[in-house]
Amino acid sequence: MALASWTALSAGLTATVIAAAPLGPVPAGPVPPPPPPAPAAGAPIERPQPELPIPATRRGTALRIQGRPQQAAWEWIEGSGERPSQLWLPLEVLQNQLGFRSRNRSDGSLDLEWFGRSLLVPPSAQRPLGDEVGVEVAALLEANGVRLALRGDTLELEGAPARLLAVRQARQPGLRRVVLDLDRPALVRTGDDGSLRLALLADPGQLRALEALGLRGAQEPGGLALASPAAAPRRVFTLGEPARVVIELPAAAGEAPAGEGAPAPIDPRLQALLGPQLQWQRQVRPAAGGRVLITSVRLDPRSSPLSLRPLRRPDGMEGLSSLGQLARSRDALVAINGGYFNRVRRLPLGALRDNGHWLSGPILGRGAIGWEPRSLPRFGRLRLQESLVDSSGQEWPLVALNSGWVQRGLSRYTADWGALYRPLSGGEEALRLREGVVRERLDSARLEAGVNLREGDLLVVARGGARLPWGEGEVLALRSAVSDPLGEASQVMGGGPLLLQEGRIVLDGGREGFSAAFLSQGAPRTVIGSDGTRLWLVTLQGLDGPGPTLGETAALLADLGLRDALNLDGGSSTGLVMGGTHTVKGRGVAGSVHNGLGLVLEGGGVGGGGLPGS
Repeated sequence: MALASWTALSAGLTATVIAAAPLGPVPAGPVPPPPPPAPAAGAPIERPQPELPIPATRRGTALRIQGRPQQAAWEWIEGSGERPSQLWLPLEVLQNQLGFRSRNRSDGSLDLEWFGRSLLVPPSAQRPLGDEVGVEVAALLEANGVRLALRGDTLELEGAPARLLAVRQARQPGLRRVVLDLDRPALVRTGDDGSLRLALLADPGQLRALEALGLRGAQEPGGLALASPAAAPRRVFTLGEPARVVIELPAAAGEAPAGEGAPAPIDPRLQALLGPQLQWQRQVRPAAGGRVLITSVRLDPRSSPLSLRPLRRPDGMEGLSSLGQLARSRDALVAINGGYFNRVRRLPLGALRDNGHWLSGPILGRGAIGWEPRSLPRFGRLRLQESLVDSSGQEWPLVALNSGWVQRGLSRYTADWGALYRPLSGGEEALRLREGVVRERLDSARLEAGVNLREGDLLVVARGGARLPWGEGEVLALRSAVSDPLGEASQVMGGGPLLLQEGRIVLDGGREGFSAAFLSQGAPRTVIGSDGTRLWLVTLQGLDGPGPTLGETAALLADLGLRDALNLDGGSSTGLVMGGTHTVKGRGVAGSVHNGLGLVLEGGGVGGGGLPGS
């Protein structure tokens, strides 16, 4: 349920009424309207034009890709015949289900590519679709031979099978790429367990070649089913000219595969802790919208060998990764997804602090937790109040720190943002400070080219016409304070809304800047909480519908005995990784996320190295 920024423009109409004085007595009763003026000689007679029908719009969440059902929001706008004039699908489905590749531009536009066909999607053509970012892709899918159809309340995507021409392998450090050469584009569908279904025909020799590369294939009526028993693919994407499907596998996938359908083994270190030290439970509870599956992991951090840590990419604030990758990067035995982010720009929208160092600042006074090692978190709402003070003593407020939250005013960026800063809005200007001294003024053209950020740099960015009145050599001091002591903790994670505090339901989404639609919708949820003794990591999924509302979530958690609870990102972001196995996927899709929370063995080193870009 990653959030994106949507701008609504409205125009007001002003009507001017001119009253004329009556020329004679005012007749009683209604005055009949004057007859219409006669048309001039020779002028065409205007006849009322029939109103054009408004295309009907259908919306739903039932989707079948190559015969396989799943849940995802979609919007169908009728066109000619049985085909749509527009079809809107979530960006998450395109990227993680169909193999679309995407690249973000500095102006917020999105470059999509599927089997070599490109689609440029400006910000104005990205719309909310449920709680996801929606993109219109009817023409692109149909151009690659996908048939679009509505069957009742279900959207179906079907493609005639292509023919597999060749199977190749390429190795890179830490991974292998299996490349499938096709005679034309084919529909690709990634399963919940990492398996693949391709509208593809392969012969027995090609199936043997695939198995030799760690992919077990079976020809089915709907196409080719592929599974990687040793390890799930890290990424699947397509290329064009010629049509290709690329499957990225960990390097270890070339080892002898496990038996058919064997589940991924749980990490023995986690297995040894399950029991009195760590409880892992699934239970079903009723809610107003139906039954809810609640999965919880509980421990006392004051006595457990596991420590709660933020999970993040090592290369800055821009970019997304799978929850499994984030867990591996810090050798976390248990992991849940974290706070909000802009899925299109792949930037954080909330608080993130690690080892006493702010990586991204809180926004809108939203809910957050702060904690120290071997302690329960504190729960509350948090603001970061920062300003620059010039030589005259005047204070200039700062809107945000290393954030994808774009507002008029001044914001600051540091090397934690990443190696390069590019504008997030039009007409930006900036100052580069080092050791509190203005070293360089940067106009919009210079920013568009990208500005390198070094350790110790402070980039002050002005948006929306905000002033930068200082020249090179001037000295500026930074003042920084938090609205709640929880923001002074070594580790901080933001989310929202705050659900429970000290045993009371305190849900107030409007206060935290959430829309009424967001507050009322049902969706998969991820929550961190406490019962006063134990830390709880919780996911909630609807069994009979989309999932609980925030109000239902708060009530369910209170009934379970929690005293404090903070809602984190949800929807397709909801996830739980246990011992290296992705056991919970919010909508059946392992969605990419910006950050997470992990339970790491005390004394265990940071493992896994860097994460691949995404």
